[in-house]
Amino acid sequence: MDRREFLGASMTAAALSFATPRILHAADAPKVRLGLIGCGGRGSWIIQLFAAHGGYEIVSAADYFKDRVDNVGDKFNLPAERRHTGLDAYKKLLDDKVDAIAVISPPYFHPTHAAAGIEAGVHVYLAKPIAVDVPGCKRVETLGKTATDKQKVFLVDFQTRVDPFYMECLKRLRAGAIGDLAFGEASYHGGRLNPQTKPDDSPEARLRNWVFDKKLSGDIITEQFIHALDVMSWIMDKPPVSATMTCGRVVRTDVGDASDNFAGVYRYPDDIGVTFSGRQFDAAGTKPDGIRNRMFGSQGVLETAYGGETLIRGKNFYRGGASPGIYKDGAVSNIAEFHRRITSGQYDNPTIAPSVRSNLITILGRTAAYERRTITWDDLLKMDEPILADLSGLKS
Repeated sequence: MDRREFLGASMTAAALSFATPRILHAADAPKVRLGLIGCGGRGSWIIQLFAAHGGYEIVSAADYFKDRVDNVGDKFNLPAERRHTGLDAYKKLLDDKVDAIAVISPPYFHPTHAAAGIEAGVHVYLAKPIAVDVPGCKRVETLGKTATDKQKVFLVDFQTRVDPFYMECLKRLRAGAIGDLAFGEASYHGGRLNPQTKPDDSPEARLRNWVFDKKLSGDIITEQFIHALDVMSWIMDKPPVSATMTCGRVVRTDVGDASDNFAGVYRYPDDIGVTFSGRQFDAAGTKPDGIRNRMFGSQGVLETAYGGETLIRGKNFYRGGASPGIYKDGAVSNIAEFHRRITSGQYDNPTIAPSVRSNLITILGRTAAYERRTITWDDLLKMDEPILADLSGLKS
């Protein structure tokens, strides 16, 4: 699982399956001709789930690197003319008469690749984060509306939002299960990720190691920590008023320029504070780690753990349960929902708005950390300067 190995290692192979009958009988529905944009670790992993679903035909693959495209191409017997490389590989893929694309490229490219898909009139399955800057988030928001107008499905892949225990807990919280909200905690603590190639300053090495590059990944608060901050946003159901944050590059200094830790607080209306901390380096085995959220209320506490126990304590106790297979099961559910929406003609695209807000929340925290000052939500929405990565030296 490449850049999320530390999560995968903690999940048992005997994970519960939340597959529904529509997943099991997807082969009876029309085949969707699918092209994969981004054949790295997660791309080469998730395309196998699309194939296993039964409702997709894998017809084309695109990535900057030939070895990655060939890895996918060999698995699905793609002819040479449907294996595309270079920065413009996605354009060539869209000429292969695909019905849909799965965009699993580095986040810097997500708005561009998604826009090309919507403009070409195909359905789009987009990995998170959706963008690395405010203009990119706003562009994806507009693309969601355009997709609906053009009767196309545009789905963003967040695993937690389709997990039964998370969904039930959030339903109960909305109904008042923990009373008035007091304050919360969000955290994402994990070990360091391994470079994909020997770190150096060459364009190709930067691109292979994009997860460690601030501009290509959006830094770790956007690329990785979005999982915890998305749950925070889901709980609060509104944007924060402001963020005060710090970040550092202290332990992992041998690759890229991304931070290895963030810490701070998000302030919500009614002076509800949610603290956040995240690291991406080994921490001598300290526990607990992983992706966790807690929200304290006047009548109870909501606790969530990605891959672990999700429950409500207090007056309105709800036992909930564990989802050790959430990394895979969430993707399987989203892949099935993508197919169902395409084949049933359901184009309201409800995942776009919450994904945009969660992505902006990560950028709010990142900006506060970089500028060493409190940043308000209103300030953030006025920021219109895009992040521009240096792609010189890379072939088109």
